[in-house]
Amino acid sequence: MKAAIIRAFGGPEGVTLGDASLGALLPDQVLVRVEAAAINPLDLKIIAGYMEQIFPITLPYVPGTDFSGVVVSIGAAATHLKVGDRVVGRTAPGAGGALARHAVVAASAVVPMPAGISFEQGAALPTAFGTASQALFDAGALQHGETVLIHAGAGGVGSMAIQLAHETGARVITTASERNHDLVRSLGADEVVDYRTQDVSQLRGIDLVIDTIGGDTLTKSWAVLNTGGRVATTVEFGIQAPEGHTGAFVFFSDAARYLPAAFRMFETGRLQVITDAIFRFDDVSTALERLATGHARGKLIVRVGQ
Repeated sequence: MKAAIIRAFGGPEGVTLGDASLGALLPDQVLVRVEAAAINPLDLKIIAGYMEQIFPITLPYVPGTDFSGVVVSIGAAATHLKVGDRVVGRTAPGAGGALARHAVVAASAVVPMPAGISFEQGAALPTAFGTASQALFDAGALQHGETVLIHAGAGGVGSMAIQLAHETGARVITTASERNHDLVRSLGADEVVDYRTQDVSQLRGIDLVIDTIGGDTLTKSWAVLNTGGRVATTVEFGIQAPEGHTGAFVFFSDAARYLPAAFRMFETGRLQVITDAIFRFDDVSTALERLATGHARGKLIVRVGQ
């Protein structure tokens, strides 16, 4: 089976196409013919070896977690699926396997995909939509009428978070470079801060900050919060909130429970899936290099199927 493979930790250039084998199908698993896969910053961290304490992997390793495709075989316990179903899912990061012609995945991690969604659009949803939902509502407890600051609004998670927050009736402020201002406004941002020319720490009256960057960005975010304000971060494991505020790390793991809401929003025209580029399978290392620049708009997709 053709797959993207790493045989040693390193950068995107170390990801090559080769042959990989699949394990036997267990009763609670499905075999999916992968049509498209989305790549995420977590993939780069795993490939570099930075996540070994959290997601230990065995080399050689097939990277990728987010995928869409068609079910070709089902285990006896996978009763909610049938052969031929178009599906979207997310593999466990330690297992990987999305950047391959076929993937064996837990049936519970796979959700049937509506006919109106393309494979490329479907693959873009699991981590981005799920992380945005978890950060805003599970960790951040965002309510109607509150004000939320979403860092990196043109990114994969950010573009989803803007739309979800707008849908909830929150006032949405986001950071983005000037070239992305029109994009984030079209997604529902009420105010845009150009992080290259404006100091975000001068903002005030924020109830919730969604941080996907960490470092100085997170440090500056505390100053913008109202008393009792919250920060939900996707990058700082050891977040510590100053007195009067709360902070939570978003440890995202289960995409399947968020996908039905994504499908409903998409089918009713309330969710845009922003894609920076769609790459051929042979160009997977180039796609990862593009992701590593940190300047992609929305999601980067690899078309795995022929």
